[in-house]
Amino acid sequence: MSSSKNICPLCGGLKKNGTTTFTADMEDTLVVIRNVPATLCSLCGNEWLSDEVAANVERIVEEAKSIHRQVEVTRYRKVA
Repeated sequence: MSSSKNICPLCGGLKKNGTTTFTADMEDTLVVIRNVPATLCSLCGNEWLSDEVAANVERIVEEAKSIHRQVEVTRYRKVA
């Protein structure tokens, strides 16, 4: 039996661990991060990032902005 934390609050589908592609489109920079760990709904496709992963994604985006890249495509990685 699935616990309520494994049920999508939007559609009632089952949530499962997987990966996603995160895209941030800002004024002068487009950042695409592949293979981001996420929880995915098997029915509606909604995605959730843990607080730790979201903070790390934010650091990757800020890093790309700080080196003034117009387009940055990278894989998910831990950033200090």
